[in-house]
Amino acid sequence: MTPRDDTTALGEDESTATAAIRSIPRGKTLIEADDIEVRFSGVTVLKGVTLAVDRGEVVAIIGPSGSGKSTLLRCFNLLQVPDAGQITIGDTQVFSGAGSEVRSRNLMLLRRKVGMCFQSFNLFPHLTAIENVMLAQTRALGRSKAEARERGISLLERVGLGSRADAKPAQLSGGQQQRVAIARALALDPEVMLFDEPTSALDPELGVEVLAVMRELAAEGMTMLVVTHEMHFAEDVADRVVFMADGRIVEEGTPAKIIRDPDHARTRQFLSAVIDR
Repeated sequence: MTPRDDTTALGEDESTATAAIRSIPRGKTLIEADDIEVRFSGVTVLKGVTLAVDRGEVVAIIGPSGSGKSTLLRCFNLLQVPDAGQITIGDTQVFSGAGSEVRSRNLMLLRRKVGMCFQSFNLFPHLTAIENVMLAQTRALGRSKAEARERGISLLERVGLGSRADAKPAQLSGGQQQRVAIARALALDPEVMLFDEPTSALDPELGVEVLAVMRELAAEGMTMLVVTHEMHFAEDVADRVVFMADGRIVEEGTPAKIIRDPDHARTRQFLSAVIDR
């Protein structure tokens, strides 16, 4: 990714980026959730969901609120421990079976390889942008402060915020804070990035900044699983779109198929409400 700053027109080469995304060679399955069930207070919110993501693939998960999208995403890095099912990353099964204890070694492996950005930015308000990006590196990876700072500055430049390294979150816009959060996740050198509606708390103009960074990550071949209501992003960037409702995957396929010509009436109902709004 070419370093840029906030004066750069974000997303201006959209068609070129999309062409690059489509040309990226895909690999074998990198991360998989198999037959996942999650229950809250006796209510089953995920009902035997299976989803695999190949290396270099971008998968967009869409669906109505309460369909289980965010819960499924959190299962992929065990922020939500399933009640049943299996989680596999590469050739390593990191979770298996109802009531299984998550081994700390497996959890460390998963968190090292799977980065996540949330709806809320979750930055430490008393730390500067660069300090937020450095912290996980020194704690989780054991990098020296000098190494962590060098890597952090590089990543902040990568998301267009090199000039704001010493700013605290309160001095940044929402879009800038979310880009700092992306830099923080990338600092651990993950193989997969999970995004849970990263633009939902942002004004549309600020959301464009974040989507531009995500578009560039996809163009570079980052494996991504994105829960989103941004239909244009899903159609333009994703390799596959998954539609969820009532705790299940209703259908999945190419963006053109799912967004423009879905088979299931429930998918058509949802897209009609979202696209025509």
